[in-house]
Amino acid sequence: MATQDADIFDDMRHRLITGEFGYGTKLRAEKLRQDYNCSASTVREVLFRLSTVGLVDFQEQRGFKSPYQSVERQHELTHMRILLETEGACLSIRLGGVEWESRLTAAHHKLSHIETRVRSSGDLIPLLGLWSRAEQEFHETLIDACGSGLLKRTHVVIYEQFRQQLVSAETNYGYFPENIREHQAILDAALQRNEDLMRVCVNDHLARNLTRPLPRKSYPDAFGKSSAI
Repeated sequence: MATQDADIFDDMRHRLITGEFGYGTKLRAEKLRQDYNCSASTVREVLFRLSTVGLVDFQEQRGFKSPYQSVERQHELTHMRILLETEGACLSIRLGGVEWESRLTAAHHKLSHIETRVRSSGDLIPLLGLWSRAEQEFHETLIDACGSGLLKRTHVVIYEQFRQQLVSAETNYGYFPENIREHQAILDAALQRNEDLMRVCVNDHLARNLTRPLPRKSYPDAFGKSSAI
């Protein structure tokens, strides 16, 4: 993929997982090309690639849409995150050294600083982009020393689909005040090299999404009437 295409892909991916497009929103290449000063064919190529990682829905003759929100899908993705992160984190505890601990501590420090600022201000929106990237960086670093490239690549796909399902104004874009305590507990378990505790901490951090109902009606992943951007 050319440099410009890669940049557009990364920016669109970030916009999709930070709630910029409403659920089921029609993604029109002719409109989006103006955002990136490129051809509509370039945008369509990027949207099609995003559909292969589950961040965009595509149907022949109907085009591209952001996926609908679904309780069932959110629960499925939560289960997969728990499986991947507990296994990846425990493998990292066994295989990772001081360098991994240092990177994880640094990633946590950045995330904790941002989350503390959000808690103090009570307003996530000004820091949404920074927080979203820092949260993903922390969880990716947590499993980075697992020794399995396939596990890490799969985790990225599942993580970003999970974030997209969770992120909306009604859920405060996936930010919860208890994140600060839970992320600290995960870091502590990693530094203590305690695999059993790590499994508990990751499960506690994510399992609330299995019981927390979505605050709006859920829709199937199908194409229906929807406003266009």
